[in-house]
Amino acid sequence: MLKQMKGIGLALFALLLIGLTACGGGNQPAISLVANPWPASELNVAVAKIIIENELGNEVEIVALDENAQWDALAAGDIDASLEVWPSGHGERIAEYIDGLGTVENGGKLGPLGEIGWYVPTYMVDQNPALASWEGYQDASVGEQFASAETGSNGRFLGADPSWVQNDEAIISNLELPFQVVWTGSEEALLAEVSSSYSREEPVLFYFYAPHAVFSRFDLTQVELPAYSDDCYADPAAIDCAYPADELMKIFSAELAEKDSDVHTFLSNFSYGSDAQIAMLGDMDNGASVDEAAQNWVDANEDVWRAWLP
Repeated sequence: MLKQMKGIGLALFALLLIGLTACGGGNQPAISLVANPWPASELNVAVAKIIIENELGNEVEIVALDENAQWDALAAGDIDASLEVWPSGHGERIAEYIDGLGTVENGGKLGPLGEIGWYVPTYMVDQNPALASWEGYQDASVGEQFASAETGSNGRFLGADPSWVQNDEAIISNLELPFQVVWTGSEEALLAEVSSSYSREEPVLFYFYAPHAVFSRFDLTQVELPAYSDDCYADPAAIDCAYPADELMKIFSAELAEKDSDVHTFLSNFSYGSDAQIAMLGDMDNGASVDEAAQNWVDANEDVWRAWLP
């Protein structure tokens, strides 16, 4: 009887081990993903975390880092992947870490086409159609119209998180516009300022980007800047034109493929369109948390993400 009980115990233990392995309880390494300080980046990694943990069995840690600091961390192997990079702002880092040192890997396209620009409420353009173009902001009287106590006689131009890649101080200076950049500190603070001005139909000019749910909340006009060119961006201090359109990309630690080939394959395949981000951002705009919006998208789009799995 004792031998039989031992045999049953060993059999149960073996079954338990098999069950744990099937549920992701094996020896898969933990994976760290970067969340940059804007909602779309946070949503991307939340989606990836849900699928990696549930389907591949790895524990996922989300690490908050700004878009500049992440390069050194990836190169050192301290983190594994960042899923939304706007390449126009990182040409030197791409050349150094990916093309030169090879310590960071180009993970391929994320899918959405990103666009950074200057925006003004459409009610301002209705009042003065010249404000649809940068030339309409040259006059000192226009600057005074957008001025605040902080900027004196110059117009207030709202910037977001100063860690983001933004060229607005150079553009304003080089186009000789009577405006001053005021850093709000974060996307949330920027949108709060815009919302406050919008609710009172006051003048407000600001930096922003697409895709984003804000365009379903406010009627905004993108200000036409001089057309982008590679020559315009050759010297960062001399930039006096529009931001380039960006094919958003992913970047990985060069060690990720060896660390876990299945996760590497999954993240390489991870790609969806602007509509996916807009749907999740809209969900958040209606009160969902990042995790809730990501889970809602995963639940509704199994046919999309299953194709990403190895």
